[in-house]
Amino acid sequence: MKLEYAQETWPVAGVFRISRGEVTSSTVLTVELTDGDWTGRGEASPEGHFGESMQNSMNQLDALRPRLEANLDHEELQSLLPACAARNALDCALWDLEAKKNDQPAWRLAGLDGIEETTTAFTISLDEPEAMAAQAATVADRPLLKVKLGTSEDGPRISAVRAAAPQARLIVDGNEGWSFDDLKVIAPLLTDLAVELIEQPLPAAADDDLEGWQSPVPLAADESCLHRGSLDAVSGRYDFVNIKLDKTGGLTEALALGAAARSRGLRLMVGCMLGTSLAMAPAMLVAQSCEFVDLDGPLLLAQDRVPCIRYDCGVMLPPPRELWG
Repeated sequence: MKLEYAQETWPVAGVFRISRGEVTSSTVLTVELTDGDWTGRGEASPEGHFGESMQNSMNQLDALRPRLEANLDHEELQSLLPACAARNALDCALWDLEAKKNDQPAWRLAGLDGIEETTTAFTISLDEPEAMAAQAATVADRPLLKVKLGTSEDGPRISAVRAAAPQARLIVDGNEGWSFDDLKVIAPLLTDLAVELIEQPLPAAADDDLEGWQSPVPLAADESCLHRGSLDAVSGRYDFVNIKLDKTGGLTEALALGAAARSRGLRLMVGCMLGTSLAMAPAMLVAQSCEFVDLDGPLLLAQDRVPCIRYDCGVMLPPPRELWG
C-alpha cells in the first residue's frame, strides 16, 4: 500500500474569530492510501491548541510509513498512534479505501442503517455586537446558528444576534473563554434568549468548578472531551460531548466514543475544525446519532474542494461517493 500526504491551505471567507484568536485561512493535512487498484482519502487539521503542528503530523506519518505499506487496517492503527490529526487522516483514508475495495458504503461497514441529510449549525464569528448582528441577519433563515462568544462582555453580543435572527435556534460556544463567575452571570440571559446549548464555557482545566452546579442551559464538553479516556472527567459535569474526528484521532474512535458516551447517559454533538468537505464526510456518520450537528467548515471557506458536500440553507446532504466513503 502506498502512502502520500500533502499540506493544503484554504482561504477563509473573510475572518474567522474565536476567543483564542482569528484566522484568514485553514491549513489541512490530506492523506491518500493506494493499494494498486483503489485510493482512499482523508483530511485532518493539526491543532496547536492540542500541542500539534503540521510538521509533527507529517513526521508521524513518515514514521508509520513502513507499517502502512504492509497493509495496516484501521483497527490496528488505533494502537500505533495516539489520538491526533495524523491518525484521523489515516483512519478516514482507510475507511474510504475499505469501502471502495468492498463496494460497500462506509456507513454500512460502520453498522449503520444509512446516512441521512442533517441540519447543521452555521457559525457566527466573534466580533462586536453590531458586526455579529449583521452576520446573523444574512443567515437568519437558517434553522440553527452557533454563536462564538467567550469574553466577560458577551451579553450585548448574544442579544444582538437574537434580535437579528429571531426565528433561528441558537447555541453558543465559549471556547474556554469564560470564568465560572462569567458563566453564572450570562447563563440566565441565555435562558431568556432561548439558547439551547452552551459549548465549552470554561477552560478544560477549570472543569472542577462545574461539579455539582446545575446549569439552566445544557453544557457540552469540547476541549474537555477528546476521546473515551475523557469520559470519567466530564460525566456529571456536562450534558453533551462534542465529538470531533481530529480530537478522537479518526472515525473509528469517534464512533466508539459516541457509543460509550450514550451508555453513560451523555447526549451527543458532532463538530469540526475549519476544513473542506473531505473532512466533513466521515463526520456525517457520527452525525446520524447526534442531537446537534456543527459541520459547517466548508461554508466558512472561500471555496470547497470538488466534488463536495451540498448544503441547502442549513441542510447538509449525504456526501457524494466520489468524495469519500
